[in-house]
Amino acid sequence: MRGVVLVGFMGTGKTAVGRELSQKLGWPLADTDEWIVQQAGKPITRIFSEDGEPAFRAWETQALEALALLPMAQVVSTGGGIVLAERNWPLLRALGPVVCLTAGVAEIIRRVGRAQDRPLLAGEPEEVRSRVEKLLAQRAAAYQRADWSCPTDGESPAGIAERIIQRYQLNL
Repeated sequence: MRGVVLVGFMGTGKTAVGRELSQKLGWPLADTDEWIVQQAGKPITRIFSEDGEPAFRAWETQALEALALLPMAQVVSTGGGIVLAERNWPLLRALGPVVCLTAGVAEIIRRVGRAQDRPLLAGEPEEVRSRVEKLLAQRAAAYQRADWSCPTDGESPAGIAERIIQRYQLNL
């Protein structure tokens, strides 16, 4: 196995679970958002505001292409919309089983709150809830393409990481 890939909506725990998996397995953690920030030389909020969402989505594909060239097992934590581009799916699958982390709307909002670094969550609470619900509905089919969906509501990142390890027998 090359590694494991975490996908899912923002606030579902991809980064926190990715850190736990990385630590437990002794594999490096590759975060596509961090890769993009380093390569672009600016934060994601600036990429969205200056270059637009399509430019950011192109960066996501470039990140997957670069990670696919690495010859080691790794935990890959992705941005929430990476599953939207059809061209990303072969790249995601080449990196390992694709695990979709899920959470309810209330839990997502509780976790991300009014984070300033989340361009898709800007606005008043009612607007944020509506946007989260709309985006989840728009992305549902893409998230369902994952090899496995793992609910994260009410669970610790360590517990979720352990479930993933057991599911894929990663500690063997």
